[in-house]
Amino acid sequence: MSIGQVGGPILSRLYFLHGGNRRWFSSWLLTAGFPILIIPIAFSYARARSSTTAGTRRLLVTPWLFMASAFLGFLIGVDSYLYSFGLSYLPISVSSLLGSTQLAFTAVFAFVVVKQKFTHYSINSVVLMTFGSIILAFNMDGDRPRGESNGKYVLGFFMTISAAALHGFIMPAVEYTNLKAGKAVTYDLVMQVQLLISMFATLFCTVPMIINRDFQAISREAGDFELGATKYYTIVVLSAIALQFLIIGSLGVIFCSTSLLGGLVSSLLVPLQQVFGVIFLHERFSGEKAMALAMCLWGFASYLYGEYKRNYKKPAAQKESEGEAV
Repeated sequence: MSIGQVGGPILSRLYFLHGGNRRWFSSWLLTAGFPILIIPIAFSYARARSSTTAGTRRLLVTPWLFMASAFLGFLIGVDSYLYSFGLSYLPISVSSLLGSTQLAFTAVFAFVVVKQKFTHYSINSVVLMTFGSIILAFNMDGDRPRGESNGKYVLGFFMTISAAALHGFIMPAVEYTNLKAGKAVTYDLVMQVQLLISMFATLFCTVPMIINRDFQAISREAGDFELGATKYYTIVVLSAIALQFLIIGSLGVIFCSTSLLGGLVSSLLVPLQQVFGVIFLHERFSGEKAMALAMCLWGFASYLYGEYKRNYKKPAAQKESEGEAV
């Protein structure tokens, strides 16, 4: 998840900064790396065949999970386009800070969809991170890319917010799918569902790419790329792999814990995006961005403290009862 969330946006931004302008192609790259999942799935299958439980380790996906995967894949396809559209107009520092509002949306949707407990610490984090994003809106003219109109910058701003909101819904939806799976959710099942979700998301983005003739334009775009064709294809391939790592990591965190923790980890990685964006893309880090980042970190710390109090400061009687239950 760290590799994907830090490296993916930087590689995607490099694509747009140096001549790439195919948004559906960029959206397609967000999930097109799904064939790499065949490696762990094949390894798991081979290990199962050599064990005594080989007869029970076949295709684990039920019709419900198949339909849920198709629906989630469609949502991720839409989210990929919104994200790519926003990233094409915004600096990585702004887009990552806007993306940090995903925690707020994830917290709200987790409360509604999977009945996640919602404390005043969660509310505090939602408010702080929302205001942190609003601060960016008042400084949009300060770091708009050269030659870009105010209208496009504003559109990129709201498209990125929309992508964060949709992603905030997708994570609890994945957790809800696990809860309603009707069977034990294992590593093998998660990997198979992940493969289906990414495959359907890629198919969703492939249709408009065919209509827009994006596949035919790839070689021409590579020839016109400012850094050269070799670096163009390198950026494209690494971007697809890194972003697939992000999806694998996100579903893995949900599998091991909850969608809300996935939102927390995502927000925790935002400062790292800022650092790498300034180092590698030479983007400006203004005082307004620093204030917005501080509010996002403050919101994250507030939620983390609330979880600490809830999980590690339980009454002694409750701890004893839980110990007896174990």
